[in-house]
Amino acid sequence: MQGFALLLALLLAGCQRGMQPVAFHAEGRPAKLSDWHVVEVHDGQLQLNDGVVPYDLNTPLFTDYAHKLRTIWMPKGASGKYQPVDTLDFPVGTVFSKTFYYPRAADGKFSDVARTADYSRDFAGQGLEMANVRLIETRILVHRQNGWEAIPYVWNDAQTEATLARTGAVLPLTLVAASARDGIPAREDFNYVVPDESQCASCHAQDWIDRKVHPIGPKARHINKNYLYADGEHNQLEHLAKVGYLGGVPALATVPRDVDAGDPKAPLDARARAWLDINCGHCHNPNGAANTTGLSLIHGTPENHELGICKPPTAAGQGTGNHFFDIVPGQPDASIIPYRLTSTEPGTMMPEIGRSTADHEAIALIKAWIAAMPGTCTVLH
Repeated sequence: MQGFALLLALLLAGCQRGMQPVAFHAEGRPAKLSDWHVVEVHDGQLQLNDGVVPYDLNTPLFTDYAHKLRTIWMPKGASGKYQPVDTLDFPVGTVFSKTFYYPRAADGKFSDVARTADYSRDFAGQGLEMANVRLIETRILVHRQNGWEAIPYVWNDAQTEATLARTGAVLPLTLVAASARDGIPAREDFNYVVPDESQCASCHAQDWIDRKVHPIGPKARHINKNYLYADGEHNQLEHLAKVGYLGGVPALATVPRDVDAGDPKAPLDARARAWLDINCGHCHNPNGAANTTGLSLIHGTPENHELGICKPPTAAGQGTGNHFFDIVPGQPDASIIPYRLTSTEPGTMMPEIGRSTADHEAIALIKAWIAAMPGTCTVLH
């Protein structure tokens, strides 16, 4: 731990070398990620600029086992406002970045990336150690006068710069694990798909009536957690308030919090609901793109028909796997939700954007959650 803290301090001290101040582009699509001066590669590290604050989520959204470095920056004097349920209210000028990357596979090719939940060699937070990671893409989400706009960038093979990719990209990669386990192969070839701008907007439009883009992750319940900053471990909401990026934060005891879905010590129901909330809730909510399904998977949805329990699908066919209900209590293999989470076929898989592989750990979690549910469903003929 002492060595890790020292490295963080060195990374922080090394930040900003050769970097111009962060640039807020009020319009247009800059051709290079470095035009924003939010994160840049210098001296063998992906470094964060002055005023760029890293943050993390209690439960992250799954993207083909990619690791993510999330940051937020605001112009001097600007500040966001606390919201108890919805996305925190960030002012015009706010710039979010999310860098998707993988730990490099040991003795592997450039296309070989490690499938691991271990971040210890990434040093994510105050920067990334380039010798240990492969950068894939960085997405910029910027709040302009006309609203939020998503702008994707893809890193070059030299790992020196990311360039604008308005139409997205497809990168062939191979996930490499230490060994095969539970039917999961040690090597898995897949195509990492960088979404185009319209696909970014479709996920980030949480209200399908106005279709305005909003950040997904920075809700109080998702970021109410501690983070190891260079000067020590602090609650993220309190840290954002301390640096002037967030006002109106109440006592932490009153702030909602989703659990870490990967924490085996947390209650099973809380873990499953947290995973569904962040991975599915941005579409499956009363105002989202999937509101016509009648299925709501956001935090706080009652455990009834609305959550999918004994709820028949709105359409039959390929997406149902010939199952009758979204959730059949006690019978995960008869339920539509785990069937769609397991699939990697377009038109069947859910979420339908943002992955080419299945989240095996999440599937096991959701199946265990459904298996533990009491009750039965009645099929009407």
